[in-house]
Amino acid sequence: MNALTLEEGRTAVGLARSTLVRFLGTDYGDALLEAVRTRELPPVFHERRGLFVTLSTFPMGELRGCIGFSEPHYPLGEGIARAAWLAAREDPRFPAVTAEEVPHLLIEVSVLSPLERIVHRTPDDLVREVQIGRDGLVVIESGTSGLLLPQVPVDEGWTVKEFLSGVCVKAGLSPAAWTRPGPRFWRFTSAIFTEKSPGGPVVQREEIGSPR
Repeated sequence: MNALTLEEGRTAVGLARSTLVRFLGTDYGDALLEAVRTRELPPVFHERRGLFVTLSTFPMGELRGCIGFSEPHYPLGEGIARAAWLAAREDPRFPAVTAEEVPHLLIEVSVLSPLERIVHRTPDDLVREVQIGRDGLVVIESGTSGLLLPQVPVDEGWTVKEFLSGVCVKAGLSPAAWTRPGPRFWRFTSAIFTEKSPGGPVVQREEIGSPR
């Protein structure tokens, strides 16, 4: 599976922003998806990929919404449009984003690699398998799950153990759940493209999620 080029990353972020500008005040539905399906996009945007769209305030950098799909359920272009709208309107942690906010929000698009199961015998083995700045994590146990993107522990200044605790908490588990048998873990990398300012130049976060 080929990584996105910087130009394709700029297209991805632009698609997320144009979705918010055009469709934020409308219902999530056929008009939004039809606009993406009829748009001329590079071939990679027709491949099914996992992805997340993150919205944050500028210049404070406070999270305003983040929604995505860890599995490749949708073609990349359609998935970006869906995730952008849902991040703005349906993230249960925040009130819905208003149209007046959009010009003041930073948009970041993370395109995920396939999930890779982490096979480990002991908590120490698990710690050794996770690399900060490269891996995102998914944990699943008893029908509950949590996901954290590779940029989260970097931005938070976490150690690997804090990262493992954080993704367990995200799943509704105890912070120490990773130290016992039961939870299953997957890792992934991301190609992450972000605006330097709202609607401004798009750059790739090279230090995060580099392919193995």
